[in-house]
Amino acid sequence: MIDPLLALRTEFPILARTNYLVSNSLGAMPRAAADQLGEYARAWSERGVRAWADGWWGMPVSVGDEIAPLIGAAAGEVAMVPNVTMAHAAVLSALDFSPPRDTIVMTALDFPSVRYVAERMAPRLGARVVTVPTEDGITIAEEALLDAIDERTRLVAVSHVLFKSAFIMDAGAIVRRAHAAGALAMLDTYHSVGVMPVDVRTIGADFVAGGVLKWLCGGPGAAFLYASAAARERFAPALTGWQAHARPFAFEPQMEHAGGAWRWLTGTPPIPSLYAAIEGPRVVRRAGMERVRAKSTRQTHALIAAADARGWRVNAPRDDARRGGTVALDVPHAYEVSQALLARDVLVDYRPDAGIRVAPHFYTRDEEVDAALGAIDEILAQEEWRRFVGARGVVT
Repeated sequence: MIDPLLALRTEFPILARTNYLVSNSLGAMPRAAADQLGEYARAWSERGVRAWADGWWGMPVSVGDEIAPLIGAAAGEVAMVPNVTMAHAAVLSALDFSPPRDTIVMTALDFPSVRYVAERMAPRLGARVVTVPTEDGITIAEEALLDAIDERTRLVAVSHVLFKSAFIMDAGAIVRRAHAAGALAMLDTYHSVGVMPVDVRTIGADFVAGGVLKWLCGGPGAAFLYASAAARERFAPALTGWQAHARPFAFEPQMEHAGGAWRWLTGTPPIPSLYAAIEGPRVVRRAGMERVRAKSTRQTHALIAAADARGWRVNAPRDDARRGGTVALDVPHAYEVSQALLARDVLVDYRPDAGIRVAPHFYTRDEEVDAALGAIDEILAQEEWRRFVGARGVVT
């Protein structure tokens, strides 16, 4: 049977010459993104300052409207921010951590950047961070996480899908426990939105952050933040700026937050990144999240089976229902092998204590997954990895 998703390959020029298995790190660029960036250049060149009124000013929310259908949100509910770290900082700045509600609950496997901002901001906010450990480096025990949420918890801020292992957390259970304890819940969906269905209404989280860099194929510099209707009415961030003002062009000396998604914005927005972010989510919506998820599950299942047959350690969940879109293969000399793959135009990435992360997406052919596995076999058998010993630089 012909895979209908492969018809979308023509939207991504790099796929014609590269085995692209790194969409968990940087999604392939849609062809139309170049047209969007050209439109940005045209508007600046021909319209000058008038481009703000032509549409630039509203882009942090209008581009958010492109994301909204992928997370079950409505128009006007999603704000675009520069990155997920800033989204977390904005939420933290909006909350009161006065005792007894002085605790932020996170996990040892959340992305380091969001942990950094929480741990650095916490003392200044009068808060403390409680970190739930991992027993196996792949999962977080649900019971341990739920037990960590108590009457001192103000915010539970955890990943929906863990970045190293692709373990899917039970977001609904976490949110229910947080709310039952009188706490708020925030999900980092960077590794779920775009590769699996996500519905913020069903999950019920107070805040949901994510980005277009990876599975949504929208490039760097554009992330998103959703706040529930109740959270939007109740909270306003101290990390703010003039675009979040109810009357920004009145240039008033005192801050009065706008409503809706606007209140989570800050200063002048990064317009080029917002232009680049438009087309990827549109193509993903055309692909259809149920079909994307089904294909991802099938291909990652096949990856694990192939790794098992070769005797490689797999740092990913075995249960299809608890695995996101990535499989980490801890092959011998994993970092050096990853660099040899890149040299062969097989694009993957490497993470310490995880291995080579392989991430097929809706546009990936089965033959490309097989070719990557065969390339690893050759690199190990021919000791090609030795060329890259001691060559560690930027880890993609």
